[in-house]
Amino acid sequence: MAGKWVYALGFFDGVHLGHQALLSACEQLAKALDARTAAITFEAHPQSLFLREVPPLLTTLEDRKKLLRRYGIQQVVSYPVTNEVMSTPWQAFLQEQLDCGAVGFVCGDDFHFGSRGEGNGEKLRQFCAERDLPCVIIPEQTLDGIRVSSSYIRRQIESGDMATAVRFLGHGHMLTGTVVTGRKLGHKLGFPTANIELPEGVIVPCHGVYACRAYVGEASYMAVCNVGSRPTVEGHQIRTETWLLDFTGDLYGKAVTLEFLYFLRPEQKFSGLEALTKAVLNDAKRTREYFGN
Repeated sequence: MAGKWVYALGFFDGVHLGHQALLSACEQLAKALDARTAAITFEAHPQSLFLREVPPLLTTLEDRKKLLRRYGIQQVVSYPVTNEVMSTPWQAFLQEQLDCGAVGFVCGDDFHFGSRGEGNGEKLRQFCAERDLPCVIIPEQTLDGIRVSSSYIRRQIESGDMATAVRFLGHGHMLTGTVVTGRKLGHKLGFPTANIELPEGVIVPCHGVYACRAYVGEASYMAVCNVGSRPTVEGHQIRTETWLLDFTGDLYGKAVTLEFLYFLRPEQKFSGLEALTKAVLNDAKRTREYFGN
């Protein structure tokens, strides 16, 4: 990475409002220094080496990168979570970034890095002061008196309160998956749906129907998404079935990015296909109204 860089340090799961405050500071500092912006993240949960079970993530690495770039980051550096990486002394970790052109740093006041998490905002401040480097430490961010955190947002998504999750995220809850072959029942009923494989290790939204924004390449569409087992048609596996409104074409094998925005209704078992069709068409109507408002 030749050139001058200001590094934003963090894990950035979900890239929520707290992270966005940090990324904004990174962008401002980079402009003042005539430098570019970079963010450091990790390929997996930083504690996955030490804990038997880690909480599901809000975003995959690739979705995290997309969101970081959306909020002004020009280069994303992702570290593998290995014993070698996680045992690196915090001073050596920062020196590695200096060797790659770092001219400034930004991090949150609760971020820990380096071996045993011994590095923190205060030690970063001292490190930079000794080298006459600028750094910005971002304090805790709150909304409605609640600390903005990935764990709080995760609980809202699990409970189905997507509206609150979206407020704390500052954007829709993002999931990207590949479209796989399904039973094609939706095509027969007049609302062709895409069966999207859920990525592993990422939180599954509360079962139900959502208004979403769906991205296929550079194009975006309003979408109705059902997360669940499809009880009306005797489904058993947890699936994400999505109807991209106003889309025509073949999606099989393609990657689709969903941004969950609003919870429309719980998943339910209908008396038959006619009742199911009526409900889905109403979901589409409500989704158009949501985007219209």
